[in-house]
Amino acid sequence: QVQLVESGGGLVQAGGSLRLSCAASGLTFSSKAMGWFCQAPGKERELVAAISRGGGATYYADSAKGRFTISRDNAKNTVYLQMNSLKPEDTAVYYCAATSGWGNRRPGDYAYWGQGTQVTVSS
Repeated sequence: QVQLVESGGGLVQAGGSLRLSCAASGLTFSSKAMGWFCQAPGKERELVAAISRGGGATYYADSAKGRFTISRDNAKNTVYLQMNSLKPEDTAVYYCAATSGWGNRRPGDYAYWGQGTQVTVSS
């Protein structure tokens, strides 16, 4: 049974930082590319950042470039999202997800999902 469990969300003031973690079990973590998606109320779920199986390649949405950093520790089966210089528009539920192929950007390309963690940025 595959499980992805996110943690680290919360309430932070604009300009602050949060570090999200996603612990995976029940799958061969090192064989999966991982992504962090966000979904704000009334909006579609969208990819924020992704990282390849070995961590050598990363992708960032334009909104995340220069502020967010995705990383992974395959020994700990965990992927991280360091979020700096947070803005109120970053407020959303953040989900981690696993996919078999690198370059996948759509939610439908990701087979496994966590339950999400709420990030709220106050102005």
